Amino acid sequence: MSLRKRKSDLGVIAENDMSAILDAFADRIHFAHLRNVQREADGSFHEAEHLDGSTDMAEVVKKLSKIMQRREFDLPMRPDHGHSLLDDQSKITNPGYSAIGRLKGLAELRGLEMGIARFMTE
Repeated sequence: MSLRKRKSDLGVIAENDMSAILDAFADRIHFAHLRNVQREADGSFHEAEHLDGSTDMAEVVKKLSKIMQRREFDLPMRPDHGHSLLDDQSKITNPGYSAIGRLKGLAELRGLEMGIARFMTE
């Protein structure tokens, strides 16, 4: 498996197969920092909502859920780069770290994880 890395984000490089990366490093994963980007044809990218970017987040969460099930270990996962929403727009925050936007991302990812877990047991 070829693995390219840039800017500390494996999901930015289109050639990186996140599913294969998770398979290859499953026993070495102890924490997941989940974010998504929208890749552009020229190689640039911008932050995207957790479920709407270039990375298939459902596949990533499914793989992480299988890793947790096999290892009998709850893998800490953290959403990142939420968008400024509602009251956050009037507050001074670091870019991508607004409270409400990150909570929205957490809710989306947690719902995805719970849905996947339910269907994995059926």
